Amino acid sequence: MIKKIKNLIALDNPIRLFYHFLKAMTASIMYGFPSKNMTVIGVTWTNWKTTTTNIIAKSLQKAWKKVFMFSTVNYIIGDKEYRNDTKMTSPDPFLLQKLLKQAKQEWCEIAIIETSSHAITMHRIWWINYDMAVLTNISQDHLDLHKTMTNYVNTKRRLFKSLIAFDRKPWIKKTAIINVDSDYADLFMDETYDNLFAYWFWTESKLRATDIKHNIDYTTFNVRIPWNTLNIKTKFRWNFNVYNILAAIWVLLSFSIKPEKIEQAISEITAVPWRMEEVENSHWLNIFVDYAHTPDALTQVLDTLREFEWRWKIYTVFWATGDRDRTKRPAMWQIVSEKSDVVILTEDDNYSESVSQIIKDILPWINRKEWDTFWIIPDRENAVRYALLTAEKWDIVLVAGKWDEHAIITNDWPKKWHDKTVIEQIFKDIEDNSIIDK
Repeated sequence: MIKKIKNLIALDNPIRLFYHFLKAMTASIMYGFPSKNMTVIGVTWTNWKTTTTNIIAKSLQKAWKKVFMFSTVNYIIGDKEYRNDTKMTSPDPFLLQKLLKQAKQEWCEIAIIETSSHAITMHRIWWINYDMAVLTNISQDHLDLHKTMTNYVNTKRRLFKSLIAFDRKPWIKKTAIINVDSDYADLFMDETYDNLFAYWFWTESKLRATDIKHNIDYTTFNVRIPWNTLNIKTKFRWNFNVYNILAAIWVLLSFSIKPEKIEQAISEITAVPWRMEEVENSHWLNIFVDYAHTPDALTQVLDTLREFEWRWKIYTVFWATGDRDRTKRPAMWQIVSEKSDVVILTEDDNYSESVSQIIKDILPWINRKEWDTFWIIPDRENAVRYALLTAEKWDIVLVAGKWDEHAIITNDWPKKWHDKTVIEQIFKDIEDNSIIDK
Protein backbone atom coordinates (compact mmCIF):
# COMPACT_ATOMS: atom_id res chain seq x y z
CA MET A 1 0.00 0.00 0.00
CA ILE A 2 2.79 2.45 0.95
CA LYS A 3 4.60 1.64 -2.30
CA LYS A 4 1.45 2.36 -4.35
CA ILE A 5 0.93 5.69 -2.58
CA LYS A 6 4.57 6.69 -3.17
CA ASN A 7 4.24 5.86 -6.88
CA LEU A 8 1.31 8.30 -7.11
CA ILE A 9 3.45 11.19 -5.77
CA ALA A 10 5.95 12.68 -8.23
CA LEU A 11 9.63 12.45 -7.27
CA ASP A 12 9.92 16.25 -7.22
CA ASN A 13 6.63 16.88 -5.41
CA PRO A 14 7.28 19.46 -2.62
CA ILE A 15 5.57 17.23 -0.06
CA ARG A 16 7.84 14.34 -0.95
CA LEU A 17 10.95 16.54 -0.91
CA PHE A 18 9.99 17.98 2.49
CA TYR A 19 9.55 14.44 3.82
CA HIS A 20 13.09 13.57 2.67
CA PHE A 21 14.39 16.82 4.18
CA LEU A 22 12.93 15.88 7.57
CA LYS A 23 14.45 12.38 7.30
CA ALA A 24 17.90 13.80 6.60
CA MET A 25 17.65 16.31 9.43
CA THR A 26 16.48 13.66 11.90
CA ALA A 27 19.22 11.21 10.86
CA SER A 28 21.91 13.88 11.19
CA ILE A 29 20.75 14.86 14.69
CA MET A 30 20.35 11.24 15.77
CA TYR A 31 23.92 10.32 14.81
CA GLY A 32 25.53 13.59 15.93
CA PHE A 33 26.67 15.11 12.61
CA PRO A 34 29.68 12.74 12.27
CA SER A 35 31.02 14.38 9.08
CA LYS A 36 31.92 17.61 10.92
CA ASN A 37 35.15 16.04 12.18
CA MET A 38 36.09 14.27 8.94
CA THR A 39 37.42 15.40 5.57
CA VAL A 40 34.55 14.67 3.15
CA ILE A 41 35.07 14.14 -0.59
CA GLY A 42 32.05 14.02 -2.91
CA VAL A 43 32.41 12.31 -6.28
CA THR A 44 29.66 13.17 -8.76
CA TRP A 45 29.03 12.82 -12.49
CA THR A 46 26.94 10.75 -14.89
CA ASN A 47 29.41 7.93 -15.53
CA TRP A 48 32.49 6.48 -13.80
CA LYS A 49 31.63 7.58 -10.25
CA THR A 50 32.18 4.16 -8.73
CA THR A 51 35.55 3.51 -10.34
CA THR A 52 36.94 6.89 -9.35
CA THR A 53 35.53 6.66 -5.83
CA ASN A 54 37.25 3.30 -5.38
CA ILE A 55 40.55 4.47 -6.87
CA ILE A 56 40.61 7.50 -4.55
CA ALA A 57 39.75 5.45 -1.46
CA LYS A 58 42.19 2.61 -2.13
CA SER A 59 45.01 4.98 -3.08
CA LEU A 60 44.50 6.85 0.19
CA GLN A 61 44.56 3.53 2.05
CA LYS A 62 47.89 2.67 0.46
CA ALA A 63 49.15 6.07 1.61
CA TRP A 64 48.29 4.99 5.19
CA LYS A 65 45.09 7.01 5.49
CA LYS A 66 42.11 5.44 7.24
CA VAL A 67 39.02 5.98 5.10
CA PHE A 68 35.29 5.53 4.84
CA MET A 69 33.92 5.10 1.31
CA PHE A 70 30.41 4.55 -0.05
CA SER A 71 29.79 3.76 -3.74
CA THR A 72 27.11 2.18 -5.89
CA VAL A 73 28.52 -1.35 -5.52
CA ASN A 74 30.60 -1.39 -2.34
CA TYR A 75 31.59 0.50 0.78
CA ILE A 76 34.67 0.58 3.00
CA ILE A 77 35.06 1.27 6.71
CA GLY A 78 38.68 1.26 7.76
CA ASP A 79 40.24 -2.03 6.68
CA LYS A 80 36.98 -3.80 5.84
CA GLU A 81 35.12 -3.78 2.54
CA TYR A 82 31.43 -4.64 2.11
CA ARG A 83 29.05 -5.13 -0.80
CA ASN A 84 26.38 -2.44 -1.26
CA ASP A 85 23.10 -4.31 -1.64
CA THR A 86 20.87 -1.23 -1.42
CA LYS A 87 20.93 -0.62 -5.21
CA MET A 88 21.38 3.06 -4.37
CA THR A 89 24.38 5.25 -5.19
CA SER A 90 23.76 7.41 -2.12
CA PRO A 91 21.72 5.53 0.49
CA ASP A 92 18.94 6.48 2.86
CA PRO A 93 20.25 9.21 5.21
CA PHE A 94 19.74 7.04 8.29
CA LEU A 95 22.05 4.38 6.83
CA LEU A 96 24.59 6.91 5.55
CA GLN A 97 24.78 8.83 8.84
CA LYS A 98 24.97 5.56 10.79
CA LEU A 99 27.90 4.36 8.65
CA LEU A 100 29.63 7.73 8.97
CA LYS A 101 29.32 7.53 12.75
CA GLN A 102 30.67 3.98 12.74
CA ALA A 103 33.56 5.09 10.55
CA LYS A 104 34.33 7.97 12.90
CA GLN A 105 34.32 5.61 15.89
CA GLU A 106 36.85 3.47 14.02
CA TRP A 107 39.08 6.53 13.56
CA CYS A 108 38.47 7.06 9.86
CA GLU A 109 39.71 10.54 8.97
CA ILE A 110 38.49 10.80 5.35
CA ALA A 111 35.06 10.01 3.86
CA ILE A 112 34.68 9.50 0.10
CA ILE A 113 31.01 9.50 -0.90
CA GLU A 114 29.68 8.79 -4.38
CA THR A 115 27.03 11.51 -4.59
CA SER A 116 24.16 11.21 -7.07
CA SER A 117 21.82 13.90 -8.33
CA HIS A 118 18.97 11.97 -6.70
CA ALA A 119 20.75 12.22 -3.35
CA ILE A 120 21.15 15.97 -3.78
CA THR A 121 17.52 16.49 -4.82
CA MET A 122 16.15 14.19 -2.11
CA HIS A 123 18.27 15.85 0.61
CA ARG A 124 19.99 12.56 1.53
CA ILE A 125 23.30 14.38 1.97
CA TRP A 126 22.05 17.41 3.90
CA TRP A 127 24.17 18.21 6.97
CA ILE A 128 27.15 16.39 5.49
CA ASN A 129 29.91 18.98 5.42
CA TYR A 130 31.73 18.40 2.10
CA ASP A 131 35.28 19.71 1.74
CA MET A 132 36.16 18.50 -1.75
CA ALA A 133 34.02 17.81 -4.84
CA VAL A 134 35.06 15.94 -7.99
CA LEU A 135 33.38 16.17 -11.41
CA THR A 136 34.55 14.23 -14.45
CA ASN A 137 31.63 14.30 -16.94
CA ILE A 138 27.95 14.98 -17.41
CA SER A 139 25.70 13.42 -20.03
CA GLN A 140 21.99 12.70 -20.24
CA ASP A 141 20.53 10.70 -17.37
CA HIS A 142 17.79 10.90 -14.72
CA LEU A 143 15.56 13.23 -16.76
CA ASP A 144 12.62 11.33 -15.31
CA LEU A 145 13.40 13.34 -12.17
CA HIS A 146 15.10 16.49 -13.49
CA LYS A 147 13.06 16.93 -16.73
CA THR A 148 15.79 18.97 -18.50
CA MET A 149 19.57 18.87 -18.78
CA THR A 150 19.68 22.39 -17.33
CA ASN A 151 17.97 21.17 -14.16
CA TYR A 152 20.23 18.10 -14.03
CA VAL A 153 23.41 20.18 -14.34
CA ASN A 154 22.22 22.73 -11.80
CA THR A 155 21.50 19.91 -9.34
CA LYS A 156 25.09 18.71 -9.69
CA ARG A 157 26.26 22.27 -9.16
CA ARG A 158 24.56 22.34 -5.78
CA LEU A 159 27.21 19.95 -4.46
CA PHE A 160 29.95 22.37 -5.49
CA LYS A 161 28.08 25.35 -4.09
CA SER A 162 27.79 23.52 -0.76
CA LEU A 163 31.58 23.53 -0.45
CA ILE A 164 31.60 27.23 0.26
CA ALA A 165 28.21 27.27 2.00
CA PHE A 166 29.53 25.15 4.87
CA ASP A 167 32.15 26.28 7.37
CA ARG A 168 35.76 25.58 6.48
CA LYS A 169 37.57 23.01 8.57
CA PRO A 170 40.99 24.21 9.76
CA TRP A 171 42.93 21.26 8.33
CA ILE A 172 41.57 21.22 4.74
CA LYS A 173 40.82 23.76 2.03
CA LYS A 174 37.56 23.76 0.07
CA THR A 175 38.61 22.19 -3.22
CA ALA A 176 36.91 21.55 -6.57
CA ILE A 177 38.42 19.07 -9.05
CA ILE A 178 36.96 19.31 -12.55
CA ASN A 179 37.55 17.58 -15.87
CA VAL A 180 37.67 20.45 -18.34
CA ASP A 181 37.19 18.06 -21.29
CA SER A 182 33.64 17.48 -20.03
CA ASP A 183 30.56 19.25 -21.33
CA TYR A 184 29.22 21.90 -18.92
CA ALA A 185 32.56 22.03 -17.07
CA ASP A 186 32.72 25.83 -17.31
CA LEU A 187 29.52 26.12 -15.24
CA PHE A 188 31.29 24.50 -12.29
CA MET A 189 34.29 26.81 -12.35
CA ASP A 190 32.61 30.08 -11.42
CA GLU A 191 32.48 29.61 -7.65
CA THR A 192 34.96 30.99 -5.12
CA TYR A 193 36.70 27.80 -4.04
CA ASP A 194 39.87 27.83 -1.95
CA ASN A 195 41.41 25.57 -4.61
CA LEU A 196 40.24 24.86 -8.15
CA PHE A 197 42.08 22.02 -9.89
CA ALA A 198 41.43 21.16 -13.54
CA TYR A 199 42.65 18.18 -15.55
CA TRP A 200 42.34 17.02 -19.15
CA PHE A 201 43.99 15.32 -22.11
CA TRP A 202 43.93 17.81 -24.91
CA THR A 203 44.99 21.21 -23.57
CA GLU A 204 47.87 22.51 -21.52
CA SER A 205 47.05 22.27 -17.83
CA LYS A 206 48.63 21.98 -14.43
CA LEU A 207 47.59 18.32 -14.54
CA ARG A 208 47.60 16.62 -17.91
CA ALA A 209 48.03 13.06 -19.15
CA THR A 210 50.54 12.55 -21.98
CA ASP A 211 52.13 9.62 -23.82
CA ILE A 212 49.14 7.36 -23.19
CA LYS A 213 49.76 3.76 -24.26
CA HIS A 214 47.24 0.93 -23.94
CA ASN A 215 48.39 -2.67 -23.66
CA ILE A 216 46.23 -5.77 -23.46
CA ASP A 217 47.08 -6.03 -19.74
CA TYR A 218 47.75 -2.45 -18.60
CA THR A 219 47.96 1.25 -19.50
CA THR A 220 50.91 3.59 -19.10
CA PHE A 221 50.98 7.38 -19.25
CA ASN A 222 52.80 10.38 -17.85
CA VAL A 223 51.16 13.03 -15.72
CA ARG A 224 52.64 16.51 -15.75
CA ILE A 225 52.25 18.44 -12.52
CA PRO A 226 53.81 21.88 -11.87
CA TRP A 227 56.88 20.55 -10.07
CA ASN A 228 57.29 17.02 -11.40
CA THR A 229 56.19 14.31 -13.84
CA LEU A 230 54.51 11.12 -12.65
CA ASN A 231 55.02 7.88 -14.55
CA ILE A 232 51.81 5.89 -14.18
CA LYS A 233 51.42 2.18 -14.92
CA THR A 234 47.99 0.77 -14.12
CA LYS A 235 45.88 -2.30 -14.75
CA PHE A 236 42.94 0.00 -15.46
CA ARG A 237 42.83 0.12 -19.25
CA TRP A 238 41.33 2.60 -21.74
CA ASN A 239 40.98 6.36 -21.81
CA PHE A 240 38.03 6.76 -19.48
CA ASN A 241 40.07 5.14 -16.73
CA VAL A 242 42.90 7.60 -17.41
CA TYR A 243 40.39 10.35 -16.58
CA ASN A 244 39.43 8.51 -13.39
CA ILE A 245 43.05 8.27 -12.32
CA LEU A 246 43.72 11.94 -13.09
CA ALA A 247 40.89 12.92 -10.74
CA ALA A 248 42.31 10.63 -8.06
CA ILE A 249 45.80 12.10 -8.48
CA TRP A 250 44.53 15.62 -7.76
CA VAL A 251 42.88 14.32 -4.60
CA LEU A 252 46.09 12.60 -3.51
CA LEU A 253 48.16 15.70 -4.23
CA SER A 254 45.70 17.74 -2.16
CA PHE A 255 46.64 15.55 0.80
CA SER A 256 50.35 16.26 0.15
CA ILE A 257 51.08 12.66 -0.80
CA LYS A 258 54.45 12.39 -2.55
CA PRO A 259 54.53 11.65 -6.30
CA GLU A 260 56.45 8.39 -5.90
CA LYS A 261 53.88 7.16 -3.38
CA ILE A 262 51.07 8.07 -5.80
CA GLU A 263 52.77 6.09 -8.59
CA GLN A 264 53.14 3.09 -6.32
CA ALA A 265 49.59 3.24 -4.95
CA ILE A 266 47.94 3.41 -8.38
CA SER A 267 50.12 0.61 -9.77
CA GLU A 268 49.11 -1.68 -6.90
CA ILE A 269 45.33 -1.24 -7.08
CA THR A 270 43.68 -4.29 -8.62
CA ALA A 271 40.75 -5.22 -6.38
CA VAL A 272 38.30 -2.58 -7.59
CA PRO A 273 34.92 -3.41 -9.15
CA TRP A 274 35.68 -1.48 -12.29
CA ARG A 275 33.96 -0.67 -15.54
CA MET A 276 34.43 -3.04 -18.45
CA GLU A 277 35.42 -5.94 -16.25
CA GLU A 278 36.74 -8.78 -18.37
CA VAL A 279 35.55 -12.34 -17.76
CA GLU A 280 38.40 -14.76 -18.32
CA ASN A 281 37.58 -17.90 -20.28
CA SER A 282 39.24 -20.66 -22.28
CA HIS A 283 37.03 -20.25 -25.36
CA TRP A 284 38.99 -17.42 -27.01
CA LEU A 285 36.14 -14.95 -26.49
CA ASN A 286 36.55 -11.37 -25.28
CA ILE A 287 33.78 -11.05 -22.69
CA PHE A 288 33.04 -7.88 -20.73
CA VAL A 289 30.44 -6.87 -18.17
CA ASP A 290 29.80 -3.18 -17.76
CA TYR A 291 27.36 -0.86 -16.02
CA ALA A 292 26.87 1.29 -19.16
CA HIS A 293 23.26 2.52 -19.05
CA THR A 294 23.44 6.01 -20.60
CA PRO A 295 24.07 7.12 -24.20
CA ASP A 296 27.49 8.54 -23.32
CA ALA A 297 28.60 5.43 -21.41
CA LEU A 298 27.49 3.10 -24.20
CA THR A 299 29.31 5.24 -26.76
CA GLN A 300 32.51 5.18 -24.70
CA VAL A 301 32.38 1.43 -24.16
CA LEU A 302 31.44 0.40 -27.69
CA ASP A 303 33.91 2.80 -29.32
CA THR A 304 36.63 1.34 -27.13
CA LEU A 305 35.67 -2.22 -28.06
CA ARG A 306 35.59 -1.33 -31.76
CA GLU A 307 39.22 -0.26 -31.48
CA PHE A 308 40.31 -3.75 -30.39
CA GLU A 309 42.71 -5.23 -32.91
CA TRP A 310 42.04 -8.79 -31.70
CA ARG A 311 38.31 -9.02 -32.37
CA TRP A 312 35.79 -9.98 -35.05
CA LYS A 313 32.14 -9.26 -34.20
CA ILE A 314 30.65 -7.40 -31.22
CA TYR A 315 27.64 -8.97 -29.49
CA THR A 316 25.81 -6.54 -27.18
CA VAL A 317 23.36 -7.88 -24.60
CA PHE A 318 21.32 -4.97 -23.24
CA TRP A 319 17.91 -3.63 -22.13
CA ALA A 320 16.42 -0.41 -20.77
CA THR A 321 15.78 -0.04 -17.05
CA GLY A 322 12.12 0.33 -16.13
CA ASP A 323 10.69 3.39 -14.35
CA ARG A 324 13.67 5.47 -15.43
CA ASP A 325 14.31 8.27 -17.92
CA ARG A 326 12.56 7.12 -21.11
CA THR A 327 13.87 10.01 -23.17
CA LYS A 328 17.35 8.48 -23.27
CA ARG A 329 16.12 5.16 -24.69
CA PRO A 330 16.14 6.20 -28.37
CA ALA A 331 19.73 7.46 -28.16
CA MET A 332 20.90 4.38 -26.24
CA TRP A 333 19.44 1.94 -28.68
CA GLN A 334 20.57 3.83 -31.75
CA ILE A 335 24.09 3.66 -30.35
CA VAL A 336 23.80 -0.06 -29.56
CA SER A 337 22.38 -0.78 -33.02
CA GLU A 338 24.95 1.30 -34.91
CA LYS A 339 28.02 0.11 -33.02
CA SER A 340 27.24 -3.61 -32.53
CA ASP A 341 27.30 -6.46 -35.03
CA VAL A 342 24.75 -8.52 -33.10
CA VAL A 343 22.17 -7.08 -30.69
CA ILE A 344 20.36 -9.16 -28.06
CA LEU A 345 17.50 -7.43 -26.24
CA THR A 346 16.98 -8.81 -22.73
CA GLU A 347 15.75 -7.94 -19.23
CA ASP A 348 17.28 -5.52 -16.74
CA ASP A 349 15.52 -4.04 -13.71
CA ASN A 350 11.91 -3.61 -14.83
CA TYR A 351 10.51 -2.28 -11.53
CA SER A 352 6.80 -1.56 -12.13
CA GLU A 353 7.07 -1.10 -15.90
CA SER A 354 5.88 -3.88 -18.18
CA VAL A 355 8.29 -5.78 -20.40
CA SER A 356 6.02 -5.19 -23.39
CA GLN A 357 6.14 -1.40 -22.83
CA ILE A 358 9.93 -1.38 -22.68
CA ILE A 359 10.17 -3.46 -25.86
CA LYS A 360 7.65 -1.11 -27.54
CA ASP A 361 9.86 1.88 -26.68
CA ILE A 362 13.00 0.19 -27.95
CA LEU A 363 12.01 -1.52 -31.22
CA PRO A 364 11.67 1.62 -33.40
CA TRP A 365 15.31 2.47 -32.70
CA ILE A 366 16.82 -0.88 -33.68
CA ASN A 367 17.77 -0.52 -37.33
CA ARG A 368 17.51 -4.20 -38.17
CA LYS A 369 14.95 -7.00 -38.35
CA GLU A 370 14.45 -9.57 -35.65
CA TRP A 371 16.25 -12.87 -36.34
CA ASP A 372 18.73 -10.95 -38.52
CA THR A 373 21.58 -10.06 -36.12
CA PHE A 374 18.86 -8.94 -33.70
CA TRP A 375 17.22 -11.13 -31.08
CA ILE A 376 14.64 -10.50 -28.35
CA ILE A 377 15.27 -12.91 -25.47
CA PRO A 378 13.57 -11.46 -22.37
CA ASP A 379 15.13 -13.92 -19.90
CA ARG A 380 18.59 -12.52 -19.18
CA GLU A 381 20.26 -15.86 -18.50
CA ASN A 382 18.99 -17.32 -21.79
CA ALA A 383 20.12 -14.16 -23.61
CA VAL A 384 23.64 -14.37 -22.19
CA ARG A 385 23.77 -18.11 -22.91
CA TYR A 386 22.72 -17.52 -26.54
CA ALA A 387 25.45 -14.90 -26.99
CA LEU A 388 28.14 -17.17 -25.55
CA LEU A 389 27.06 -20.19 -27.61
CA THR A 390 26.83 -18.34 -30.92
CA ALA A 391 29.89 -16.09 -30.61
CA GLU A 392 33.00 -17.37 -32.34
CA LYS A 393 36.71 -17.19 -31.61
CA TRP A 394 37.92 -13.58 -31.08
CA ASP A 395 34.38 -12.17 -30.97
CA ILE A 396 33.48 -9.68 -28.23
CA VAL A 397 30.46 -10.20 -25.97
CA LEU A 398 29.39 -7.12 -24.01
CA VAL A 399 26.81 -7.70 -21.27
CA ALA A 400 25.76 -4.18 -20.31
CA GLY A 401 23.54 -2.44 -17.80
CA LYS A 402 24.06 -4.32 -14.53
CA TRP A 403 27.79 -4.94 -14.02
CA ASP A 404 28.39 -5.85 -10.34
CA GLU A 405 24.76 -5.69 -9.21
CA HIS A 406 23.50 -8.78 -7.39
CA ALA A 407 19.77 -8.69 -8.15
CA ILE A 408 17.25 -8.06 -10.91
CA ILE A 409 14.15 -6.12 -9.85
CA THR A 410 11.15 -7.67 -11.61
CA ASN A 411 7.52 -6.47 -11.57
CA ASP A 412 6.92 -8.71 -8.57
CA TRP A 413 10.11 -9.09 -6.49
CA PRO A 414 13.92 -9.01 -6.69
CA LYS A 415 15.61 -12.18 -7.90
CA LYS A 416 19.21 -13.14 -7.33
CA TRP A 417 21.50 -12.25 -10.24
CA HIS A 418 25.12 -11.42 -11.03
CA ASP A 419 26.30 -11.09 -14.66
CA LYS A 420 29.85 -12.37 -14.17
CA THR A 421 28.81 -15.29 -11.97
CA VAL A 422 26.15 -16.39 -14.48
CA ILE A 423 28.65 -16.20 -17.35
CA GLU A 424 31.15 -18.32 -15.42
CA GLN A 425 28.42 -20.87 -14.61
CA ILE A 426 27.38 -21.11 -18.27
CA PHE A 427 30.97 -21.85 -19.26
CA LYS A 428 31.16 -24.49 -16.52
CA ASP A 429 27.98 -26.09 -17.90
CA ILE A 430 29.49 -26.08 -21.38
CA GLU A 431 32.66 -27.75 -20.14
CA ASP A 432 30.62 -30.30 -18.12
CA ASN A 433 28.46 -31.03 -21.20
CA SER A 434 25.37 -30.10 -19.19
CA ILE A 435 24.41 -26.95 -21.13
CA ILE A 436 21.71 -28.86 -23.06
CA ASP A 437 19.89 -29.54 -19.80
CA LYS A 438 19.40 -25.84 -19.09
